[in-house]
Amino acid sequence: MGLDEIDSSKTPAAPPPHRRMKSPQSVNRRERVLLVGVAMKRSPRKEATESAQTDRDSLEEMHELAESAGADIVGSLLQVREALDPATLVGRGKLKEIRSAAESRHVPLVIVDHDLTPVQLRNMEKEIGCRVIDRTQLILDIFATHARTREGQLQVELAQLNYLLPRLAGRGEELSRLGGGIGTRGPGEQKLETDRRRIRDRVRKIQSAIEMVRRQRTTRRRARQAVPLGMVALVGYTNAGKSALFNALTHAGVLTSSKMFATLDPTIRAVRLPSRRRVLLSDTVGFVRDLPPDLIAAFRATLEEVQEAVLILHVTDISSPHHAEQDAEVSNVLRSLGVEGRPRLHVLNKIDRLRDEEIAALRSSNGHSRDNVLTSALTGAGLSELLAQIDAGMSFDPLVRLQLRIPVADGRDFSLVQARGRVLRSEVIDGHLLLEAELPQSAARRLQEFVLK
Repeated sequence: MGLDEIDSSKTPAAPPPHRRMKSPQSVNRRERVLLVGVAMKRSPRKEATESAQTDRDSLEEMHELAESAGADIVGSLLQVREALDPATLVGRGKLKEIRSAAESRHVPLVIVDHDLTPVQLRNMEKEIGCRVIDRTQLILDIFATHARTREGQLQVELAQLNYLLPRLAGRGEELSRLGGGIGTRGPGEQKLETDRRRIRDRVRKIQSAIEMVRRQRTTRRRARQAVPLGMVALVGYTNAGKSALFNALTHAGVLTSSKMFATLDPTIRAVRLPSRRRVLLSDTVGFVRDLPPDLIAAFRATLEEVQEAVLILHVTDISSPHHAEQDAEVSNVLRSLGVEGRPRLHVLNKIDRLRDEEIAALRSSNGHSRDNVLTSALTGAGLSELLAQIDAGMSFDPLVRLQLRIPVADGRDFSLVQARGRVLRSEVIDGHLLLEAELPQSAARRLQEFVLK
């Protein structure tokens, strides 16, 4: 395929100071970028067509990722091959074509929609004559841009250093400092070995700091568990509308953006359900195709909120033509976290982007399924149904129906009934309130002395 012009008008955010690798965000202005995708041939005609479309969709997703990183994309190139070249990924001939395109468009950076080995990375940079980064490094760059909390910054830096460690050879002066004084270098140690030793030392320090954060998070989680509140985790593909849905349910004011991975740091808020029970809703980082394993490992402390969840809300951008493939990627990540068997509610979000007949067809196909809920975080459609479905799916702190006899003067316990449950019937007899109420089991235990036998 030839080169196609793609306009980009988005302005990048300023890079945070903690990042350690060069990226499209490393300068104040948008960096001109050329995208390169690689597709594999298939023998049957139908499979070849579907594969080519899948690879084009992958390149379009890479375009969105690069824009989220603040790149000015001047063109893209998709090559179809029988097999990947172990030395250069795309072959020497194709590298000459990429070099010519990069020089004619004055492009200092090429982004490849594939993970590159250290050898492939070095060979491509040598042949093309400009910097080359792969899909993983681009995702790490976006995560570094959006990390706001100290925990998020540590997790991103850990993933970046683990990525960089096997790729140090051939980097010249990058990420290096000259030894200055006695004890700086070991006997006969070369500059590359010094860099590796320094990175390993930094990795150990970051791992220790993350472990401390993990213990603090565990302590906070235990404090929350002292008050029985179930955890509900929002998960889904990036840009599926999780944060917008989170804001609509909790009024939290979390950042929402069309950029991929706009929300990185987790947020937890309490939500009151129709039964008057309260649950904790957690907004987690979005997933993406081929999410780097190092990044999943680094963010395991954050993703523990998903592992602790009583109910998982899988949010899907139902307006996306690729929602089925995106759902499959989310399921793969949940499987890697060991929560694929956890109770799950499928939230089909962004129905405001669908035509009326498409919504009607969705409702018809869902039939009597209680596992799918159609919502629009933008218009508020379906939110009341979603809360009702969460309420019905929460096995944590189940509801019980009680008959209570509370003295009229005991305002505190009566307020507890009103705050934590629903009063179904009430009357006053002989200075006592006779109530029939529906309460969470945790609240009912506190009112045992008033229960009518």
